Amino acid sequence: MGTLVGHVAPGAGFLLIGLWQLFNHIRLFALRPSSYAAPVWFPARGVRHLELILVIVGTAASILMELVVGPAKHQPFDDDGTIPSDHLHNFEHASISLALLSYAAVAIHLDRVRAPMRDAVSQLVAAAAFAQQLLIFHLHSADHMGVEGQFHWLLQGVIAVTLATTLLGIPFPRSFVVSLVRSASLVFQGVWFVVMGVMLWTPGLIPKGCFLNFEEGHEVVRCRTDEALHRAKSLVNLQFSWYLTATVVFVVVFYLQVSRLYPEEPQYLPLVKGRNADGRFRIGEDHEDDDDEDDLEAAKRSYGHVVSGTKPMEVER
Repeated sequence: MGTLVGHVAPGAGFLLIGLWQLFNHIRLFALRPSSYAAPVWFPARGVRHLELILVIVGTAASILMELVVGPAKHQPFDDDGTIPSDHLHNFEHASISLALLSYAAVAIHLDRVRAPMRDAVSQLVAAAAFAQQLLIFHLHSADHMGVEGQFHWLLQGVIAVTLATTLLGIPFPRSFVVSLVRSASLVFQGVWFVVMGVMLWTPGLIPKGCFLNFEEGHEVVRCRTDEALHRAKSLVNLQFSWYLTATVVFVVVFYLQVSRLYPEEPQYLPLVKGRNADGRFRIGEDHEDDDDEDDLEAAKRSYGHVVSGTKPMEVER
């Protein structure tokens, strides 16, 4: 990180995974609301672990960029083997990527060996990764007092929501609200990373009274006066509010559209339940005579079709 590409690239990754999760959670709930149970990740057709593979590839590339490609010497250590102060942020960012990479690798392995409670364990590992992300951004070696620090403070709130909903997903796997908020928070993490990269490292978008200054191996936004700094932070707060509102509206519209595309699957309706003591077939549950008549009328209305899954199956008369 520390550059436009260093924020936009991981932001695009969070946005992609967040949208994938959001779409699949809404689709799964729309199709089967009564039996909905949220998975940690979603298999893709053709390549089962595509989502997790993309996480591994993206985080591995991030680690290489931070520790190998980015540094001028193509290695992050000083001549005496220690970590120089201007590369501390590289190790911090790489540590976040390593935590997310570990989650994806563990989730793939647990799925392949068909481990018991693999969803709960994967959720715990994911929660540990988000906890590390939150902790590192909270204790970031970068300046917390400047404009970049304001972006980071607001980002911590989004990460905290992702962490909380990931933990809540363990005791409440059937809660669609928890899954929806978690997916939306991942989307907003991606949006905020992209906004951060564009606003902090595009010279034409630097707030009035501020400028880009090269410090400790990367450019940092500095302001000439306290008034300019206060104005710049206020603009960051406004941007956060606007993008949050836009994300909420997008999620609601997206939910409505996906729900419309995937209506609820009809449930299996058994026409014949078994035989009575007198050898005759009975329809529905054992209720009073008036209930039996209602069941019979319902069966008559559905005569000629057995509902199972999404397609009706013709029954010969």
